[in-house]
Amino acid sequence: MSFVKQFRCTVCNQAIEYKEDTMTCPFCGEKGILDIEYDYEAMKKFVDKNFFKHSDDFSMWRYYPMLPIDKKHASQMLKIGWTPLYHAKRLEKSLGISALYIKDEGVNPSASLKDRASGIAVLKALELGYHTVSCSSTGNAASSLACHAAHMGLKSVIFVPKRAPIGKLNQLLIYGANVISVDGDYKDTFQLSKLAIEHYGWYNRNAAINPNLVEGKKTVALEIAEQLNFNPTDWVCVSVGDGCTIAGVYKGFYDLYQLGLINKIPRLLGIQSTGCSPFVDAYITSKPLKEADENTIADSISVGIPRNPIKAQRAVLESNGAFLAVTDDHILKSMKKLGSKEGIFGEPAGVTALAGLEEALKNGVIKPNESVTIIMTGHGLKDPINAQKAVKAPVLLKPKLEDLKQYMKEKGDKKHA
Repeated sequence: MSFVKQFRCTVCNQAIEYKEDTMTCPFCGEKGILDIEYDYEAMKKFVDKNFFKHSDDFSMWRYYPMLPIDKKHASQMLKIGWTPLYHAKRLEKSLGISALYIKDEGVNPSASLKDRASGIAVLKALELGYHTVSCSSTGNAASSLACHAAHMGLKSVIFVPKRAPIGKLNQLLIYGANVISVDGDYKDTFQLSKLAIEHYGWYNRNAAINPNLVEGKKTVALEIAEQLNFNPTDWVCVSVGDGCTIAGVYKGFYDLYQLGLINKIPRLLGIQSTGCSPFVDAYITSKPLKEADENTIADSISVGIPRNPIKAQRAVLESNGAFLAVTDDHILKSMKKLGSKEGIFGEPAGVTALAGLEEALKNGVIKPNESVTIIMTGHGLKDPINAQKAVKAPVLLKPKLEDLKQYMKEKGDKKHA
């Protein structure tokens, strides 16, 4: 069962016949990123609240009628999705906000939201008879692809910039990927992967090129809505690099709105680091997006030339949202805050959304009486070096009770002094 109707080019707006191996617009070339359009009237007859109420598949594949996939291999996949949505009451009180929820994507198989896109990529590769999948990545897309390819018996060739964090490199190697560390930045890495994919004929998992992958990412929005009884929060905050994730979040809410399952599309807040903020710069100046430096600890969103700008900018514009940037220092503080207040360990890009919420409350973009969902996109153990920067080293004491008592007294813990 498929409700896919056609592609539509985000550049020339032409409708294009849906073919599973089509990647970009035949008229606009690589810049012609495609959207998948569905027959919502036909889908409505099958997808309603009762459909979800009676589903016992608590993974991203519970949404298969809303995806461009053949479901036959899905049951063999590792469990992706249906990640927890926590009511963050301690942070909510600390920030003085009406309601705050955290979607914890760090519990996915490779510990990031990127599993959602990679799951789609692996299924499509199997459907089309590919034996090797490939992508360029700053880390999370790569590790997620390697993870799911390994489980389903596919080979993976991964291109990463030399600055990729050790935690993510270790994941790639453990999963058995053929890892190519590129002596350059993400732009150089993407270009080499593009040439290699074309030359060797591998399946292309680059999310900004492959139109099917945003459909995987949109399932995070579908889950947020369903977990909130189809009454999503006023705002959803998400970190932004290439632009594919925020585009997917918008697409998910858009689909639900077209089906009449939600009454509103939440406003989207896209957050970048001040060290790499091409979307924010374009938003503030109302000028075309330009290449930016890649100078941030948040490697997963350190993308100087976003490959999916139109969908991301449209997501913010059409949801009446906003873009803003936060400093790396603020990101590090947010790592500690999220962990100590809610027990959730996020990597720098994962907690950028929390830093963005704080900044948005400070400058009035988000009001205290509004409700917010933060998408925490990746686990902190993926980047242990930067995690060390967010905290102080533990105290070192001799194994003597008196030394401990003196330390507790100096620390001001009267109960245990």
